[in-house]
Amino acid sequence: MSDPADEHVDWDLARRIAVRVAGTEPLYQSYLAEPLRQDFARFVPVAAELVAIETGLEAPGEAHAEVIDRTGWIDANIAAFRRLLQPLLGAPAGADGTAEAESATSARVTRTLGAAELGSVLGWMARRVLGQYDLLWASDDEAATTGGPDGTGAAPAGTAGDTVYFVGPNILVTEKRYAFVPAQFRLWLALHELTHRSQFTGVPWLRPHFLQLVNGLVDEAQPDPERMREGLRNLMALRRNHSGQDSPDLLGEGGLAAVFATDHQRDLIAQVGGMMSLVEGHGDVTMARAARGHIPDADRFAVVMHHRRRNVRGMARLIQRLLGIEAKLAQYQAGEDFIAQIEAERGPRAVDRIWERVEHLPSMAEIRDPQAWLERVPAA
Repeated sequence: MSDPADEHVDWDLARRIAVRVAGTEPLYQSYLAEPLRQDFARFVPVAAELVAIETGLEAPGEAHAEVIDRTGWIDANIAAFRRLLQPLLGAPAGADGTAEAESATSARVTRTLGAAELGSVLGWMARRVLGQYDLLWASDDEAATTGGPDGTGAAPAGTAGDTVYFVGPNILVTEKRYAFVPAQFRLWLALHELTHRSQFTGVPWLRPHFLQLVNGLVDEAQPDPERMREGLRNLMALRRNHSGQDSPDLLGEGGLAAVFATDHQRDLIAQVGGMMSLVEGHGDVTMARAARGHIPDADRFAVVMHHRRRNVRGMARLIQRLLGIEAKLAQYQAGEDFIAQIEAERGPRAVDRIWERVEHLPSMAEIRDPQAWLERVPAA
């Protein structure tokens, strides 16, 4: 049985474009690759223990490290996109069944454009990502049979929900560029990814809630010509009004997704933004604290990587803005500030109150105004 997603995106073309854009890294094809794998195999269990001590979150099972190259990262993300978009792309063209079928020529154009867009974005990101614990990757038995760009289960090894991924070529390039001590930097990266694992496996309701929000966005992502026209009008308004005094900076709030979204979709985007702002801010705070006494250069790593994320120029900055990455970086800093303020009010580990129930999650507005959350959620 054919995958309905194949009718809308030429996945093989998307992969070829992404792999070409991503390029290869000679360092990863040298003797340095094997020590990288050995280090992460050693450091992931250590990081898991340090994170558990710092957060009090007990992640079930044993964490495993998987070092992959850029192509492996691309393959895994294409597999995730196919699973995520399958319900949407397999839906009927119209609710009443009266919509006309696309012509063969139109269908080919749609598949090619979709592949070009997706491949370009994934290729660009594959050059920058260092590590990933992503809930949209293969993380259950069903995913193990549908992963891989060809739908044959060719997802990366170890996709059992307890695997954290590290993009080897990018890590080696970063260590060389900034003269990082490899062992320290690798443990530091492991701390961040293992914090995310502890959040989404140690808090029972967090993963289902996240997937519910994402599925809600996918369910509502039906093409709407009028919505497209309104989004273009929003873009023109942003271009005319750089000050943002008369209209919100939707592009700055969430990239093109926010510009072309409905009001309800923007509400879902804001909920996802608030949640990810919290978990990323908590990840950075936990990484910094767990590193004390174990990673002497941790403060330098934090400063350099913060500078790396923020000081992007030219086309790369435009891409980040369009994809919403710029907005996410601002949200992550807001998440750190939120945790600092609630801890100043209620003491260390005040964030533990949030993990008790989904209703305690801060909204994006509360992330920006911690006092509002403190007034809404009583102290333990």
